[in-house]
Amino acid sequence: MTAETLVRQLRDELDEGGLRGSFLVRDLRSGLELGIDPDRVYPIASLVKVPLAAATLERIRRGELDGATQVEVAPGRVTTPGPIGLTRFRHPARVAVEDLLYLSTCLSDGEAADVLFDFTPPAEVARMLTEWDLRGIAVRHPMRDLVETPAERFDAGEADLAHSLAIGAGTAGQGHRLPQLDVTRANSASARALLDLLQALWTPSKIDPSVAAGVRELMVNNVIRHRLTPDFASDAAKWSSKTGTLLNMRHEAGVVEHADGCVFGVVALTESRVPAVLQPEAEVLMARVARALRDHLRGA
Repeated sequence: MTAETLVRQLRDELDEGGLRGSFLVRDLRSGLELGIDPDRVYPIASLVKVPLAAATLERIRRGELDGATQVEVAPGRVTTPGPIGLTRFRHPARVAVEDLLYLSTCLSDGEAADVLFDFTPPAEVARMLTEWDLRGIAVRHPMRDLVETPAERFDAGEADLAHSLAIGAGTAGQGHRLPQLDVTRANSASARALLDLLQALWTPSKIDPSVAAGVRELMVNNVIRHRLTPDFASDAAKWSSKTGTLLNMRHEAGVVEHADGCVFGVVALTESRVPAVLQPEAEVLMARVARALRDHLRGA
């Protein structure tokens, strides 16, 4: 099967499953790549925690931050609700900056990320990306801005209404009535821009090797492993990744390192037309599409 035929077939499968997406798979050794709309820009939700981690580790390396610095987080300080991490704490806690990196990246703890953003604001993270010659990733706001959507204002039984608004309130130019889904106002990127970041973290680049190694260590210990992990992790393959979820958006960006030496960067950014919170079929479909692109490249 030619690459063109495969992409057309996968695009049809996504459409039948109620998904649209920006996918890109790249052989990090040869540079060969294959994708579906890889330059379409999406709001990236928690994927922004990867450049945040890199920027924080770079500031620690420069001596601008001390990774052992203890930060007190009181229950009233929590502004980013979520199911895990500091959000669930009922008592004041003191957490070191390096441990906040673990919570933010590996557990996708939005409150931990916002404490890190207090140290390194979005504009500074964006400046560091430019310093590393990484373009196309817009870092504009902390995580707390993501929890001011209809999903937080509606009753639990009306979650489908929040998703219907997310699906139906967009514009042809990718603007949106919800600022969190408007690519001109939200943290946003294309699959290609995110894969360029992964390549810079896994191969020699302007990012300091110790910083890149630190981010890779965080990503390999990501505990959210229900999305692409089943199709990429095995006894003969190491999968390191970060997920992002916001209303009808489901994303993942990662790198699979095979025992035979092959290394592939994989980015899947998707939006669903189905107004439902839980969509396991969508998770399976996006993983199958990403795997098919990787398999075609590996066999090329």
